[in-house]
Amino acid sequence: MTKNPMTGLELPKKTKKKVDPFTQDEAEKIIAALYATEDWTLHIFGAFFEFAFYTGMRLGEIAALTWDNVDVDKKRIYVCAVVANQEIVNRTKTNTTRHVLLNSKALNALSQAEGYLVSFGRSKGEHPYVFPSAYESSFLPSTNHLYKLWVRLLKKLGIRHRKPYCARHTYATLCLMAGMNPAFIAKQLGHSMDMLLGTYAQWLSSTDVWSQMDKL
Repeated sequence: MTKNPMTGLELPKKTKKKVDPFTQDEAEKIIAALYATEDWTLHIFGAFFEFAFYTGMRLGEIAALTWDNVDVDKKRIYVCAVVANQEIVNRTKTNTTRHVLLNSKALNALSQAEGYLVSFGRSKGEHPYVFPSAYESSFLPSTNHLYKLWVRLLKKLGIRHRKPYCARHTYATLCLMAGMNPAFIAKQLGHSMDMLLGTYAQWLSSTDVWSQMDKL
């Protein structure tokens, strides 16, 4: 062939996935239900998701978090690794490292995780991962391990199904609706400003429209 028959054809534009966050009330119900379970080994997942809902970190970043990257006194953590293909990779999705500041809910999750460690007679030196697997002492090798538990829990609570990743969307939208600085939120999430504005424009524009009109 002397000519590519596909030349001149326009590729269809990719459609953006709809952002579908949980409400704060739904997030609190999920967290409370995990903490309330009779199976103590599952309490670590309560801490895991409380941390996810109130830091906005990617699930793989949370699974790879180690205690030596946690600074409770300064209320921040250092994000520099992620779980990928069931291994710890010393990079993040965007190949950049960042600090995430911690609110009281995130700090409570860390406290719960430390209590979980102590209850099994473990030390941070021996078991360095903040949110280890409930079935073994090492890191959570894949967030897919949470899926069956997640589906059953949402069904039990009568909460419409959304993926666990939507915990990240929940944090972002809660921050925007609280009127927090978008540049700060983008830094927390490891997003560019363009990415933040493009993904969460709906919540950004609906937070305080009338107060903005009053300035006119």
